[in-house]
Amino acid sequence: MKKRYLRLVRHALKALGNRNLRHHEWWQRASRPIRKRELWIPCRDSVAMGMAIGLFFSMMLMPFQMIPTALIAMKRGGNVPIAMASCWVSNPLTLPIILLIQVKLGQWLMAILSVPLPEPIRNVSFAAPGLGSVNAATFILGMFCSGILLALSAFPIVHLFSAIMPQHLPVRRRKGNRSARETMGSSRA
Repeated sequence: MKKRYLRLVRHALKALGNRNLRHHEWWQRASRPIRKRELWIPCRDSVAMGMAIGLFFSMMLMPFQMIPTALIAMKRGGNVPIAMASCWVSNPLTLPIILLIQVKLGQWLMAILSVPLPEPIRNVSFAAPGLGSVNAATFILGMFCSGILLALSAFPIVHLFSAIMPQHLPVRRRKGNRSARETMGSSRA
């Protein structure tokens, strides 16, 4: 599996350095951030961040989920392929179940916590097959809460996987963390 992943990474990076586009300045500026090797090589922290971002956006009911996922993963130092693959949790087969869970979670949170929501959203309702009339406020609340819960669950899952199988998901220090430790060590001396 690791060889297939590295082959995928090699092909993707080769495609980003396309011979026909390489000489255009706009392409160089657009593709420079995504060509950083740290965003593609899997380590425990980058995979956990990428998976958290991808799982959050997989719960959002929006088109083209992978675009903001990739952009935010690049910005936050998450593993871009893992982030984009995590978006596939919501697909045409799983979407009805996810929407049902989001509606039920939103209704439960509104009943238990009495979360205050803006008036225009509370007055909007829509008909959902099998559920009857669904309030848009409860659905939006359930959507965001399920996204946050799934994103938070990514960290312990990835760290547990890394602890059980360290050869598949190594722990690598980021360059920023190492330089911060070196400055702290030199200030103590």
